[in-house]
Amino acid sequence: MTDWKAAFKGWGLSWGGWFSNRRGEWWLLAQLALITCHLIPAWPKPGFFGIAWPHTAQVVGLITLAIGLILAVQGFLKLGPSLSPLPDPKPGADLVTSGVYAHCRHPLYRAVLVCSLGVVIALASLFHLLLFLALVSVLTGKARREERALLRMLPSYADYMKTTAAIVAHCPGLDWRRLEAS
Repeated sequence: MTDWKAAFKGWGLSWGGWFSNRRGEWWLLAQLALITCHLIPAWPKPGFFGIAWPHTAQVVGLITLAIGLILAVQGFLKLGPSLSPLPDPKPGADLVTSGVYAHCRHPLYRAVLVCSLGVVIALASLFHLLLFLALVSVLTGKARREERALLRMLPSYADYMKTTAAIVAHCPGLDWRRLEAS
């Protein structure tokens, strides 16, 4: 059984880090700000352009959001004591390559993007579409920083990178395996 209290304590968050970005705190701050902005109401409101947003699309959006939450729980549970909100891994963290990590190197980032996409679909909001695109950019940058640190810390990570999608398999910008092979 995972000792979650000890896991949270080892995250390494500090006031100094928030000011110096020592362990990638600014990536986390940007991520949290964008996620929080999803609470802002839809803009423009659905129907603003004279097009009614179908109820079915709203349901599909909510289902997509629920799938993202399920993926997040799977990622949290599988990562266990290696879990950290910062892109720089915890010292002594183990490389997890099973479960949801067998299909994606960053399933928690994928889960955040799936949740965000669900909100976009449910609300039919251009504002939330922009938030989604900003999250893609922030989480890609955060993942790349994380991978540089993982390569320094765990040499076996290089083989894992070659065979496993980064965030979304075969999606330009979210799966850079081809770029790494070049």
